[in-house]
Amino acid sequence: MYETLLYDKRDSVAYITLNRPDRFNAFNEKMSAEILSLLREVKRDKNIRTVVIRGTGKAFCSGQDLKDIVGVKRSLGESVEKRYNPMVQALHELEKPIIASVNGVAAGAGAGLAFACDYIIAARSASFVIAFVNVGLSLDTATSFHLVRTVGLKRAFELATLGDRIPAEKALEWGLINQVVEDEKLEEATHALALRYAAQAPIAVAYIKKLLLRSFERSYEEALKYEYYYQELAGRTQDYQEGLSAFVEKRKPAFRGE
Repeated sequence: MYETLLYDKRDSVAYITLNRPDRFNAFNEKMSAEILSLLREVKRDKNIRTVVIRGTGKAFCSGQDLKDIVGVKRSLGESVEKRYNPMVQALHELEKPIIASVNGVAAGAGAGLAFACDYIIAARSASFVIAFVNVGLSLDTATSFHLVRTVGLKRAFELATLGDRIPAEKALEWGLINQVVEDEKLEEATHALALRYAAQAPIAVAYIKKLLLRSFERSYEEALKYEYYYQELAGRTQDYQEGLSAFVEKRKPAFRGE
């Protein structure tokens, strides 16, 4: 079904694999459209509890395929509006945990794609480059949103305006990513993490994701109000009853998303 992606479902985990290894998984119009289409499919699939985004070959994603646009007169703003914004908006709104499994370089819009995920696990040899400035461009792919919220204004400015390559270890130290593993352990560690999320109560995870992503927009009083609202809804679920029973019976809960 997909020309630029591989799609696999295992153990309630959806694996979306960027599959343009000869171009270091760089975006062309087809790939951004297919990612958006697949995210919509994943949203509808109630059997999917966790989403993993990864890349084939040596790279996670090297950003926009510049060879694809050289010599072509086009509005970059229109491209951002019609291609990249809907893609990261879909990630933002998907009520399921999304893991970026970064095996190599994540540059430009590829770094933005990784940062738009909820959890980033990276191979030790992976790296991140906010490369827009290196070709005379500003930021897109929600990079301005996520950078400041993860590393603060000063470091975000440094990363965005110098365009240096950041090794995985430094990205971890700065709080850009969550975990670094040895290269040969990345696939195994990613699946183990995905299974942990798949075993969580999906409704509760969806509410938590909503609360955290919107926390910067709200006052203290508004945060309290929305915490009350989602806690009230969570308390009405069968998953909450299962969680209570499992706690009392000293067993692992079997959440069903109900």
